[in-house]
Amino acid sequence: MGYQLKSISKAGIPEAIAKVELYRYLNEPEEAESICLDILAVDPEHQLARRMLGLAITDQFIGAASDRYLEVQSIFQGLRDPYEQLYYTGLLHERHAKTQLLVGYAPHTLLPLVEEAMRCFAEAEKIRPAGNDDSILRWNRCVRLLESRPDFHFEREPAAFDTEDMPPVSSPARRAGGHH
Repeated sequence: MGYQLKSISKAGIPEAIAKVELYRYLNEPEEAESICLDILAVDPEHQLARRMLGLAITDQFIGAASDRYLEVQSIFQGLRDPYEQLYYTGLLHERHAKTQLLVGYAPHTLLPLVEEAMRCFAEAEKIRPAGNDDSILRWNRCVRLLESRPDFHFEREPAAFDTEDMPPVSSPARRAGGHH
């Protein structure tokens, strides 16, 4: 019962990173996560391993309460580079919204998640490295996601809300009995 984890060598980290990429590509995120943990055990500040650990965990999201959303948020907030913090946190919000959409959550309830992803991507875009348009690509994906589903209620103007959107009994005037 008392099995011990074994440490990998620091020299083996580059090869281990390649295996993480392979396992993520093969859609085996638990394997990728395990290898990231092995790398971080010998080099806790390894930034690429931290990023990939967060991504491997989001690969396991199923749109359930068991998704380790806060754990990933903490991993990405712990990245040293401010651009990467923003970009990967945006990716987390986007993936969180997409998995919840897949399992049937009402799109309008997920709008704040998508908008938070877009806020992160917009902030990341301002400080992105030269030639790196990843944050723009993700922003555009979010816009297309919102446009693909009219039930996201992308309209912003108050005029877009008419009385049909109001629940029949919840208006204060009706509760007070004022039928004018």
